[in-house]
Amino acid sequence: MKLAAYRIGAQPAAGRLSADCRRVEPLATGDGDPASGVLALIEQDLAGAAATVLGEHVPLDAVRLRAPIPRPRRNIFCVGKNYYEHAHEFAGSGFDSSAAAGAVPDVPIVFSKVPESVIGPGEAIRFDPRVSSAIDYEAELAVVIGRPGRGIPREHALEHVWGYTIINDVTARDIQGRHKQWLLGKSQDTFCPMGPWIVSADEVDVEDLTVKTWVNGELRQNANTRDLIFDIPTLVATISAGITLYTGDIIATGTPAGVGIGFDPPRYLTDGDVVRMEITGLGTLENPVARS
Repeated sequence: MKLAAYRIGAQPAAGRLSADCRRVEPLATGDGDPASGVLALIEQDLAGAAATVLGEHVPLDAVRLRAPIPRPRRNIFCVGKNYYEHAHEFAGSGFDSSAAAGAVPDVPIVFSKVPESVIGPGEAIRFDPRVSSAIDYEAELAVVIGRPGRGIPREHALEHVWGYTIINDVTARDIQGRHKQWLLGKSQDTFCPMGPWIVSADEVDVEDLTVKTWVNGELRQNANTRDLIFDIPTLVATISAGITLYTGDIIATGTPAGVGIGFDPPRYLTDGDVVRMEITGLGTLENPVARS
């Protein structure tokens, strides 16, 4: 099942994608706010409530897709240096404050992005050159938590995952390097494109997904989730150790090699660029880049 948040005119709505992803079937969000996007539908599904169809399928090109969860209830959990090649790429960039401990981490590195950084497909990644001139892209498989839990054992972790989507973990590298931590450089307004929809876990083989990024049509990232250092059960178990995970929480699982900082000289995003990301079975997330 693929669930999407969208607008028809100014009206927010949520619905279920057709098998060919060309149409969307509007669904009632029950007591949930339609502005919350897919989250209300996930909560209904977990409660065992049948989805109520509100009308006929609508062509996808007649609506404007939003981020599936337009405003997460709290910060997005993010994992750094979780692909082997990227771990070495980033450790050698001069921007990695953890490099002294070794290129490949022995435990997951977890940071966060604020909810207000989230934007949807087609929305512009905006940067202010007075604030940062080193804007980078990072394609990531994102986990969407379904059933809440705390202290979740690794062997039961996937029982708490409702589905998956794509996140672009946009980063201001100069801010990241200057402050020796990741929150500020990761949480700028518009720095978390998400979408195009959420795909339920039963339709996704997370151990074999191709992750790709193109910038202006040039392939930059091309990897597979087989290369993850810490798999999804490990991440869920690690983060939930002492922290309750709630329905709708999002975990971005890290990016592969090929980010802008990995080139010599670095190839940062600039005004007019277009970033397109694709993960097997999850669709395509595309966003332009614009100077604000």
